[in-house]
Amino acid sequence: MPKFRFTFLILALIAGLLASMTFAVMVGSVGITPRIIWEVLFSKLGLLTETNASRAQSIIIWEIRFPRVVLAAIVGAALSISGAAIQALVRNSIADPYILGVSSGASVGATSVILLDAFSALGIYALSFAAFLGAIVAVIIVFLLARVNGRISVIRLLLAGIAISMVLSAITNLMLMMSKQQGGIQAVMYWMLGSLAGAKWSTIGIPFFTFLLVFILLSLNYRQLNALLLGEETAATLGINLDRFRIFIIIFVSLLTGVVVSVSGSIGFVGLIIPHLVRMLIGSNYKVVIPISALIGAIFLVWADMVARVVIAPAEMPIGIITAVCGSPFFIWMLRRQRYSFGDGE
Repeated sequence: MPKFRFTFLILALIAGLLASMTFAVMVGSVGITPRIIWEVLFSKLGLLTETNASRAQSIIIWEIRFPRVVLAAIVGAALSISGAAIQALVRNSIADPYILGVSSGASVGATSVILLDAFSALGIYALSFAAFLGAIVAVIIVFLLARVNGRISVIRLLLAGIAISMVLSAITNLMLMMSKQQGGIQAVMYWMLGSLAGAKWSTIGIPFFTFLLVFILLSLNYRQLNALLLGEETAATLGINLDRFRIFIIIFVSLLTGVVVSVSGSIGFVGLIIPHLVRMLIGSNYKVVIPISALIGAIFLVWADMVARVVIAPAEMPIGIITAVCGSPFFIWMLRRQRYSFGDGE
């Protein structure tokens, strides 16, 4: 992609993301204008001394809506770049960030907190900690099972991920079946479908900095990701230590996905669909796939969360339902599009 076109696309997507976030903050039972939103934002950042916003508007914007919209953007971007990296790692276009058992492991951790009151000493952080711990333990097990004679087998990685996910899902279902807490069961099901309702400024810092770290690392290693698409022999010929790079991808993508799932629940299709869409638009060069996937993923999830908030208002629909409704038809259309194949931009 020409540098001018890439720069223009990045700037357009950034503008689109800012516009989407502004509109998402506006949507709700209390009407708020864009001017008020930006006045409150600038005042909180110390760039403006006076605003026309009332105290109630300031609280709604800064304490309730803005953290949720920012978290939606972070989660969407994180899942998108994780999906892109995993698809390059396994050279499989239907791989997603949850293929390593992250989602199932997080579900076990979250269910143990909601139904069994595990890690109660951690208070409000118990759910996030247990979900993250479950996700990381699942990935470690999958990683150990995938090693053959000290090397990582991609086939074994996929099979181990499927097997561990099934076992952990069975454990979650067993806890649900044995529980008599109707409210707890509903809470678990709601969490497993994804929700950003618990977004607070205190929950955004770790996901943001983890995303920033992994984004930078993946961007710096775009040549290795490109080489993986060409096959193991070609990548090895280019001087890439495949085992070391695979471990690098597994560790950091799992870390990012685990952190994200711990605060948002399991939100499907984002890490699967967005990388596909980006490759169809701009090709498979990961130098541009990573940043554009992040921006499109952020925009997509901001809009999905906004729809989840208003479609059955005043109640709230799990965001995973929205992403599945949007993602499934696109995926089916993509499969029917014969010109598309993994590894090219057509």
